[in-house]
Amino acid sequence: MNPRFRKRLIVLSIILFAMITFGLISGSVNIPFYQLLLKENQAIFHLRIFRILTALVAGSGLAVSGIALQAILRNSLAEPYLLGTSSGAGLGAIAAIITGLSAMYLPLAAFLGALLSIFLVYNLARQNNKIPEQSLILSGVIISVAFSAIIVFFVSISSNEALHGLTWWLWGSLQMYDFKLLSLVALIDIAGIAVIYIFSQDLNALSIGEEEAIHLGIDVERVKKIMILVTSLITASLVCICGIIGFVGLMVPHMMRLIVGPNHKILIPTACLAAAIFMIFCDILSRVILPPFEIPIGVITALLGAPTFFFLLKRKLRIR
Repeated sequence: MNPRFRKRLIVLSIILFAMITFGLISGSVNIPFYQLLLKENQAIFHLRIFRILTALVAGSGLAVSGIALQAILRNSLAEPYLLGTSSGAGLGAIAAIITGLSAMYLPLAAFLGALLSIFLVYNLARQNNKIPEQSLILSGVIISVAFSAIIVFFVSISSNEALHGLTWWLWGSLQMYDFKLLSLVALIDIAGIAVIYIFSQDLNALSIGEEEAIHLGIDVERVKKIMILVTSLITASLVCICGIIGFVGLMVPHMMRLIVGPNHKILIPTACLAAAIFMIFCDILSRVILPPFEIPIGVITALLGAPTFFFLLKRKLRIR
């Protein structure tokens, strides 16, 4: 292992450990760590542990998915929700509520809605068994806008209070206290990240250009299909447990490229740690800015991510 790479991993690990500790003691009410271990505070301790675990899973999955999409689409503005997955998941959840399904089926309905959006985007973008980058992006935008419009329509005409409460879920929340569901999503997340990491060298070649990748013997279309499927499954599973949290998959990859460079073998593991740190930090902000009220974490990531998005967009236009 490269000494510089090892040193950066150690530094990020230390920061992550410090952020986890800070996340445990911080909230609408700050509780010293030693008091959290007392019997009367164990419930609070468990709830905050769950939030941190959800932040770890969601942050790493979104960041690595963003890295993969930016490589195969060769678009620095690509991010996990680009393919309409989040809108599909939101529509699935609303459909479950309208039909009167139990709340326990909400994550499953969201996952199925996300898979529907993946299917539609893929088939709209496919041309002669190939997936042109621009067609994929355009198809994702179309499906996302269409599904978002349907969501707004159902919310506006419904008198169901639970449906109006979905606004919180659609803006993201780390209030996931179902250990079985979190464990399942974590397995999907870890497996997906592992698959993407295995394709690190292919992603390095694709980042340069498709022609260069083909000359190196890489089956470009096969890699694209695998990455689209894996990133979509990761995103769909994450939406089930934390709703829609934007900009993480856009911000963190670019921040880490500035620090560790574009090599995906190094970028992927460091981005996992950095995204976990960022998510825990945003979760802390969501709880301490206006106590005892909690701001949806998607609002925090959007406020931090929007300036980054505009910076990257301006930079891309200048390069052209």
